[in-house]
Amino acid sequence: MGRFDGKVALITGAASGIGRATALLLAQRGASIIGFDIDGSALADAVDEAQAKGGTMTAVVGDVSSRDDCHAAVAEAIDEYGRIDLLANIAGVASSQHLTDLGQDDWDRLVGVNLSGVVWCAQAAIPHLLETNGSMVNVASSAAMIGQAYTVAYSATKGGVVALTRSLAMEYARTGIRINAISPGAVDTSLTRDYQIPDEADMKLVQRYIGFRGMAGPSEIAEVIAFLASDDARRIHGTVIPVDGGLTTG
Repeated sequence: MGRFDGKVALITGAASGIGRATALLLAQRGASIIGFDIDGSALADAVDEAQAKGGTMTAVVGDVSSRDDCHAAVAEAIDEYGRIDLLANIAGVASSQHLTDLGQDDWDRLVGVNLSGVVWCAQAAIPHLLETNGSMVNVASSAAMIGQAYTVAYSATKGGVVALTRSLAMEYARTGIRINAISPGAVDTSLTRDYQIPDEADMKLVQRYIGFRGMAGPSEIAEVIAFLASDDARRIHGTVIPVDGGLTTG
């Protein structure tokens, strides 16, 4: 018997990185997965990989920054499986710039994917999670926990995820739903591999948030998400768990 047999998980950002690793892990452990991502080709590859390993996964292509797309993804999960037990808000984008160089499009993209996507998916999924006493896990960042030079916009969106998680946890404290977040440090994904700091950045400032233990693998972060989604974490609610190798300790 798999740990998540009979459970249904809606996972945003499931085409790559932490989202894909989480989708594959939960599918391997018995969950039926709704993978929601804007990259249809990579999402189809993830579905094929999950099915090749004996898992169940359905693709929903859409943009998490769109309220309509988020509600449609939840509706697809209900139409396909009749329930939702886990919403994992993992989709995210990052950028680094001097605040004085931040453009409207950059800001709107960061807010839309990193914060609005969590809001709209939560809004659509919570009525169904209440029916199953389900769980929501949001992915914030170490950038939400400490000041980071050159990531003001990104840090603001992830700080919003932390505040949103805690406020939702209080709003639903007297129900059976559990709402938590994790704050990873650097993770070896395409998002971090493509990350570029701005010209003339002060590397002494950047060094502060590089850390001392290297980058995590996506599967390591997926394991923490799976734990929070499991019955083993049934007493954990309203918590933001650092998964950063001690980066935010001091």
